Amino acid sequence: MKKALDWYYKFLQVALAVLMGLLIIPVTLQIVSRYLGFIPRYIWTEEMARFCFIWVILVGSMIAVRDGTHFTVDLLPKAKTKKGEAAVRMFVDFWILMTALVFIVWGWPLVKFGLLQTSEMAELPMVFIYMAWPLAGFSWILFLIEKYVDNIKVWRSDNK
Repeated sequence: MKKALDWYYKFLQVALAVLMGLLIIPVTLQIVSRYLGFIPRYIWTEEMARFCFIWVILVGSMIAVRDGTHFTVDLLPKAKTKKGEAAVRMFVDFWILMTALVFIVWGWPLVKFGLLQTSEMAELPMVFIYMAWPLAGFSWILFLIEKYVDNIKVWRSDNK
């Protein structure tokens, strides 16, 4: 399972880099067309930039959950032991899990609704945009399972 998650994590990193590159294209077209009169002002570029931005945010959040750099706020006291650190991480991960479930439960009807819609300018099926939310929730859960297993090992160990 660890190798599959490592492969998926690497895939997400490559996808994020590709999405960032794709985001540059419509944004550059928008900027250049404002200042150069001979380049037409494309309307679809705003829509494509927005769609890429949504995916960049959600793929970035998937990567951040695996890295342990997402949804963390230093509100809880600093743990003094390894078991305490594991307990704090599990507490934070529990709330990420709750958010993931919200993304899946409320995102799935959005995906079904997206099957019936296309975007106005680019005429893309909206399901490609809406599926980012349940996919993010599912990915968070996969990475959280891995983190919970590691934290439970620390919790059960004899090391304080």
